[in-house]
Order: sequence, then structure tokens, then C-alpha cells
Amino acid sequence: MSLKDEYVAKLKAQLDEWSADIDVLEAKVRKADVELRAKYEEQIAALKEKREEAKVKLSEIQASAGEAWKELKKGSDEAWEAIKNAIAEARKKFNE
Repeated sequence: MSLKDEYVAKLKAQLDEWSADIDVLEAKVRKADVELRAKYEEQIAALKEKREEAKVKLSEIQASAGEAWKELKKGSDEAWEAIKNAIAEARKKFNE
């Protein structure tokens, strides 16, 4: 397995984990009272947007030829870090 394939596999696994996290948070939103629900729904929407951005980066990496993926990896790492932090922050807020 090439470094690119390993990196793509890692990103796919992380996306699956984040999707599961978002599903759990959505379930909590459904149980929240009306006041909190709107606030939480905004956060869920933002998380989904970040997840979609990450999917786009993943697609770009998968479609890249040769060593070009290494350049894309830099931008991708930043996007992945942003969603990781956003999900961690959301978990904290939803568990308050």
C-alpha cells in the first residue's frame, strides 16, 4: 500500500468516525429542550459543512496524480484539524 493509499484510508476512517459522532450529537439535539435545540442545530449544521469540506479535500487527494497529493495533503491537514476541533468543542457543549 502506498503512502497516499494509507493516508486516504486514514482520512476515510476518520470521516466515518466523525459521521458517527455527528449522528450521536443529532440524537442529543432531538432530546434537548426547544431553546437549546436551535443552538445545537446550528452547531450540527456547521459540523456537517466542515465534514463536506473534508470530503472534498479527500476527493481531491484521491484524484491527484503522482506526487501532487503531497501538496494537497498540507491543505487537507488543516481542514481535518478544523473539523476535529469543532467536533471536540461540540461534544463538550452537548455534554454540559
